[in-house]
Amino acid sequence: MELDTSKIDEAVLALLYLGLHDDVRAWKGFDWNAMDRLHQAGMISDPRGRAKSVVFTRVGLERAQRLLEELFGKRDQQGEAADAPAAGR
Repeated sequence: MELDTSKIDEAVLALLYLGLHDDVRAWKGFDWNAMDRLHQAGMISDPRGRAKSVVFTRVGLERAQRLLEELFGKRDQQGEAADAPAAGR
């Protein structure tokens, strides 16, 4: 089976957000190839090294949060995020 690495990278970026600590750091327990691609895309600091976590870039942090909501957020009956305010409020 051929894999869509862009989808994998989006899922990894979203899941990195779950391990967020110290405002911009995330534990780096994911596939090294995906982590390298995210680094090359400017989403996280270089995952190579002794540190057990990576640092999100500003763009990476914002994208990770959006992806977490898009990929894993619950939706209500109208398809809106369950915790999002209703339109017109």
